[in-house]
Amino acid sequence: MRQVTIIGSGPAGLTAAIYTARAGLEPLVIASSVEAGGELMKTTEVENFPGFPDGIQGPELMEKMQAQAEKFGAEVAYADAVELDLNGPVKKITLGNGTVVESQTVIYATGSAYRKLGLPGEERLSGYGVSWCATCDGFFFRDRVIAVVGGGDSAMEEATFLTRFASKVYVIHRKDTLRASKIMQERAMANEKIEFIWNTEVVDVVGDGAVNSLQLRNTVDGSEGTLDVQGLFIAIGNDPRTHLVHGKVDLTADGTIWVDGRSSKTTVPGVFAAGDVLDPTYRQAVTAAGSGTVAALDAEHYLAALADGSAADVATAPV
Repeated sequence: MRQVTIIGSGPAGLTAAIYTARAGLEPLVIASSVEAGGELMKTTEVENFPGFPDGIQGPELMEKMQAQAEKFGAEVAYADAVELDLNGPVKKITLGNGTVVESQTVIYATGSAYRKLGLPGEERLSGYGVSWCATCDGFFFRDRVIAVVGGGDSAMEEATFLTRFASKVYVIHRKDTLRASKIMQERAMANEKIEFIWNTEVVDVVGDGAVNSLQLRNTVDGSEGTLDVQGLFIAIGNDPRTHLVHGKVDLTADGTIWVDGRSSKTTVPGVFAAGDVLDPTYRQAVTAAGSGTVAALDAEHYLAALADGSAADVATAPV
């Protein structure tokens, strides 16, 4: 039986693996059979992760984090968790091949997935002008013309932030009114670099090796046109990957996993959460890594309490 099993291999999961491995807990990291490394595996240059003044490629950063975890004794399984039984002192994780892993603790760090437009060019040009994170990639669009898709607070925030770098930012929204809060709307509309394109949807992203234009369609009359841009930021929301724990741990109104204060403790003893799966706001690699540290330390303390026979803390979500 394992002492610690970590589901997820992004910055949160691998940081938790580094800490628990250094504590001699020999964690198992269930890394996914197809998406090991998390969302950073889909990015190119990462310039805002501490310790890399010249930047580092997303996949390289994740490879280094995994190597560090394995150096201290973590085991990585390229498999998918398909079912969880979190009842009782022994947690059971069923993998896609039918193997059942038994563990005293589980750190759930499956992250979140950005919502996509579902366009062919979107996937093909991901990392080559198509992005879902302005704070991650905005710097690369200095003095360029870019577009943001979305009508909520996140889209207004992305567009406003991107004006620090871009020469012009188009906001494309399929309706003629925004969902964003009044203050966020006012801030974006007052920015001279931002221009709104109403009642319009993106039907494809065009470019040979990099984004150079968007194909647009008017949602009222169906007319189509082209917009020349060098980048597209998609800000239509994101969804925490919580499908395995629905009905097993409490969630927040945002759909993220509820944890007790600044801890990683869920409403199930021995089950901890880390990274974007509990964070509806920041969603940065470095904040996810810090969250993984918290989960690792909480799991270590929980196991120590079990070993000496003291009662482990039980978190209770507010009603």
